[in-house]
Amino acid sequence: MSLNRVSSLETFAHLVPRDQRSRRSSDASSRARKISFNPLPVEWDPPTLDSVHAVGAFEVPKWKRILQVTITVIYCLFAAGVVFGYAAIKPVLKSEGAYLDVCSAPDDPIGEDTCVEIHLNLMFTVAAVATNVAALPIGAILDHFGPRVCGLLGAVFLTIGALLMAFESQIPIDGLLFGYLFLALGGPFTYISSFQLSNAFPRNSGFILALLTGAFDASSALFLGYRVIYEKTGGEFGHRSFFVAYLIVPVFIVIAQLAILPAQSYKTVGELVEEIEEPLSPDDPDDQIDEHTALLHEEERQHRAEVVSGVQELLGSTKADKQAKREERKNEISGVWGIMHQYNAWEQIKSPWFILICLFTVIQMTRINYFVATIRPQYEYLFKSRKAAIELNNFFDLALPLGGILSIPFIGLILDHTSTVTVLSALVTCATTIGLFGILPEKWAAYTNICLFVLYRPFYYTAVSDYSAKVFGFRTFGTVYGTIICLSGLFNFSQSGLDYLLHVTFGGNPVPVNLMLLSMGLAVGVSMVLFVAVRARGIKRKMLEQEAQSAFSTPNWG
Repeated sequence: MSLNRVSSLETFAHLVPRDQRSRRSSDASSRARKISFNPLPVEWDPPTLDSVHAVGAFEVPKWKRILQVTITVIYCLFAAGVVFGYAAIKPVLKSEGAYLDVCSAPDDPIGEDTCVEIHLNLMFTVAAVATNVAALPIGAILDHFGPRVCGLLGAVFLTIGALLMAFESQIPIDGLLFGYLFLALGGPFTYISSFQLSNAFPRNSGFILALLTGAFDASSALFLGYRVIYEKTGGEFGHRSFFVAYLIVPVFIVIAQLAILPAQSYKTVGELVEEIEEPLSPDDPDDQIDEHTALLHEEERQHRAEVVSGVQELLGSTKADKQAKREERKNEISGVWGIMHQYNAWEQIKSPWFILICLFTVIQMTRINYFVATIRPQYEYLFKSRKAAIELNNFFDLALPLGGILSIPFIGLILDHTSTVTVLSALVTCATTIGLFGILPEKWAAYTNICLFVLYRPFYYTAVSDYSAKVFGFRTFGTVYGTIICLSGLFNFSQSGLDYLLHVTFGGNPVPVNLMLLSMGLAVGVSMVLFVAVRARGIKRKMLEQEAQSAFSTPNWG
């Protein structure tokens, strides 16, 4: 969900003329023309001739590019992030007797309902971990084999997941756990591979990425729609019927990938400009120019003219320069842009810049997924009312996708027009406020908490990817950001321990666990903000000193 903004930042990142670039960005900006989603450093996984080459958008008819974007948004609505609608489908699975076969032992010390709750939450935890860890291999597959292979793999995973969920009672393994796992894997394979479509229309890349983001957020409402149907039919349309019907989605993705969608990624504007800037093959005066050589040179010149014409058609005459200068101003506003660009991935990972944001992400991702998994039992205890907790859960199921969609434009405005220190301060403040509201046994606090949570969730994910791109750069983005998300995902397994504390140790009281997570997040968050603030102030002071020295050293001939 958050990677799309980074793709948008990359689109125009290298079009500012060299003589117009700031001191801080002049060197770093020219290091790479394309963001790397590959988790392996370049020295470990160098580009090969077998890698799928990108194609210029001007080489594909406009109607086909429009159709590609439309189809992709449609299937992302039904596939990208469906597993995050867990809070909506959980009551359905419980009512259909999920895990009763392993939780009905009379000598079970934790009780049947608690046992089912823990098993279902583990199912979601594994899916959440898989979603994050999957970003690592997806980056490498996308770089080497292109978006079509990624999309087809996503369809395969969705098919396996739907079949396992549908026939979980007839197979000897935990069909719910593995089925939800494969659904979780299918989502990012279809979603992340769709980012490159923003380059189909560079002038509208932000709008396309916003559509994809909205589709991802809205996809969590799929299970909410199913639960409504389930309740309206009195349980006749069970989860088996639903997941058999869901097989239409991967079939649609396969047809779209093979018939309409591109096998190769579209070139970014930076790659197109690099192709234009590449010098033509010089004529060697010592060589005789025969008819074949002259024909090759003429074809090369014609291709160059077609590329220039295509780029002008895609961008317009002044659009690229204006957009590039706007991105340059955003980088200056950040206050820390480029601070770690000159270091390799290992040096970046060892730095406090990485360690602090990684710790903060681990804690916040665990808090977010833990809340999604346990919202109903938490508020059943706080409200002392099952009915009130169900009403709140229903509100949350609707607010979660809507919050992601409504927050898209505001997130962009905040990240583009405020410094990184301000963004991080806002993250820590919002996380602390949500934690405080989450322990109050009042309805107004609960509904306020949910409203803040559904807006904070996409803001947090996007801010972390934005921070990674600005601080560490595009060249190592796949390695650094992938490591952050992977470690955060793996630590999500701690949710099983938090579940045990909630249901067994504290007898269903959510306050101790929430206070623990709140305290850890606040301590790490404050440390991170103070570190970045001090370093940003030092960077600004150094830049002012350099500008002053430059002004005094410039000779005055007047």
